[in-house]
Amino acid sequence: METVLKTEIGGRSLSIETGKVAKQASGSVVVKYGDTIVLVTVVSTKEERPTDFLPLTVEYQEKIYAAGRIPGNYFRREIGRPSEKETLTARLIDRPIRPLFPKDYRCETQMIATVLSMDQENDPDILAMIGASAALEISDIPFAGPIASVRVGRLDGQFKINPTIQELEQSDINIIVAGSKSGVVMVEGGGDIVTEADMLEAIFFGHQEMQPIIELQAQLKEAKGVPKRPFVPPEKDEELAGKIETEASLRISEALSILPKTERSVALHNIKVDIIEKLGPDYADRKGEVNAILKDLNRKIMRDLVLNEGRRIDNRKFDEVRPIACETGILPRCHGSALFTRGETQVLGVLTLGSGQDEQRVETLAGEEFRPFMLHYNFPPYSVGEARRFTGPSRRDIGHGGLSTRAIEKVLPAKEDFDYTIRIVSEVLESNGSSSMGTVCSGILALMDGGVPIKTPVSGIAMGLVKEKDQVAVLSDILGDEDHTGDMDFKVAGTKDGITSLQMDIKIHELSRDIMEKALEQARVGRLHILDKMLEALQEPREEISPYAPKIIIIKINPDKIREIIGPGGKVIRSIQSETNTRIEIDDSGTVKIAAVSQADGDAALKLVNEIVAEPEEGQIYEGTVVKIMDFGAFVQIAPGTDGLVHISQLAPHRVTKVTDIVKEGDRIRVKVLEVGRDGKIRLSHKAVLEEERAK
Repeated sequence: METVLKTEIGGRSLSIETGKVAKQASGSVVVKYGDTIVLVTVVSTKEERPTDFLPLTVEYQEKIYAAGRIPGNYFRREIGRPSEKETLTARLIDRPIRPLFPKDYRCETQMIATVLSMDQENDPDILAMIGASAALEISDIPFAGPIASVRVGRLDGQFKINPTIQELEQSDINIIVAGSKSGVVMVEGGGDIVTEADMLEAIFFGHQEMQPIIELQAQLKEAKGVPKRPFVPPEKDEELAGKIETEASLRISEALSILPKTERSVALHNIKVDIIEKLGPDYADRKGEVNAILKDLNRKIMRDLVLNEGRRIDNRKFDEVRPIACETGILPRCHGSALFTRGETQVLGVLTLGSGQDEQRVETLAGEEFRPFMLHYNFPPYSVGEARRFTGPSRRDIGHGGLSTRAIEKVLPAKEDFDYTIRIVSEVLESNGSSSMGTVCSGILALMDGGVPIKTPVSGIAMGLVKEKDQVAVLSDILGDEDHTGDMDFKVAGTKDGITSLQMDIKIHELSRDIMEKALEQARVGRLHILDKMLEALQEPREEISPYAPKIIIIKINPDKIREIIGPGGKVIRSIQSETNTRIEIDDSGTVKIAAVSQADGDAALKLVNEIVAEPEEGQIYEGTVVKIMDFGAFVQIAPGTDGLVHISQLAPHRVTKVTDIVKEGDRIRVKVLEVGRDGKIRLSHKAVLEEERAK
């Protein structure tokens, strides 16, 4: 049965429809907002997989036809590899719904969100997130929803729900908030250096305004009336668990007190091996169950350490940041570099500067974009002491890169002040918690080392949470183990004055305002501490960019001269670039950008360009080439594309009978500009030059 329900969000109608299309899926909905439409389907198999994790995959795909266009690639179809936007949106869908599945649910589950229509005003990512929860709600899949999502902006000091793409360009806040009826479950986004108090208000303004969407899903679920499939968590072998706890508890506690991550991991691994060996052959086929019990025991002991003993596994205070070391300028040939080390997390930031031709071209539903700033995050297996298949960037890598990009791009100089394409590469060399925030810190230091005039430095910190009923501990600068066993991963980046980027994920069902407020304030204090340590290494951007960075020279010319610089078929501009080892870009307004490896090459190219575009001045003397002979005189080219007439009477001080008696085509002669007419015609004189030289 087809069902369509509607509500008003942000002054526009939002509808969720089910029962018309994709009816063989476990759950399917079509979400419409304006003329943007997204189909979301979910399918979950009946058979369980033998895994120790939730086998959930989320795909988000933007069909170019949704914007009324044909793909611009060679194949003219959507290619297999998802774009960065598709990957980031798939993560946005996945992160808030994953904690709401039953803990031991092991049925293969696949969610696919497909953008069917895009109106160039309403971003489909929010619709895909809403559709994910709605599809699960009306299915038979066990799910502790519903949840809803909205985007929050701020225009002229007023919060706005789901601002249009055009309005976001003027907004100083752009965050996505996902929440349940009573709390927040995920936050993603950033701001133009926004205070913690304002960001908190924005988050809970979004939570309040999403409530009609949650109510709409509840009505939809009731209308469909699909019962949830029975799910009974596997029974725990209490006898086995008790035996393992008796044998391993003290040893795990002792292992957790080992400070170096690698040694601690080895000690915990040895405990697992020893326990399995002691259990004997009767438990040989139950290693997975034993591992799960040990994992739960490890988590329980670590959380008990925090909540009941008031300490962390590395003996830090809850608000204490690990030791920090910063170095800059460590790679001599790069345009900027920095090594940021915080505890056992170490990130190398590398800066490369390029010209406009190095900008990244991206095809999106909104059209073609050119991005002058790129940040690429790399997480090689050796950074965590592993040996595994070495592939391209994972979804996690792209997600961490996106978070770091938002943190840094807010403080980059305006294009008119620093006309370079900027690329930062983050090489994670060691990881034990929050390499994404290490990327922000190393990236900022690399920019400063490279002489990029950033507006102000940015630092970042990752916050954690351990919560059991009324017991709450907020942890600053979390370790990897604290991330795995805790209830929250809250990353905050910003300047001394406010936030530029944040990302929050939780493993519990929701988070209260009080906890989030405490986490934001504790993050602010920790972030400022990290920033002070960074500034000890480098106080401000270097005055000069690297001698190995390209030199950018910008001049403005008369647009009528553009074709003369380019030449027939691009012949002239290619010749200049080849001769001077430069790259030249010209836009329709007459702005010419010359990118050169050295200043000398740039100056040489500039000289050639100026010769082409120079407007002849009356009274000036030029050396030109005779390009055409006529009975009444000779035409002389005084600059590429610029020539004038030397009348026969102006060829020599004496009477000339025949032009070729004085000059021939190809001759180089010096001429003086007598007049530049309103029609652009130029009168030249060789006689005047000869007379001036004779007078000397």
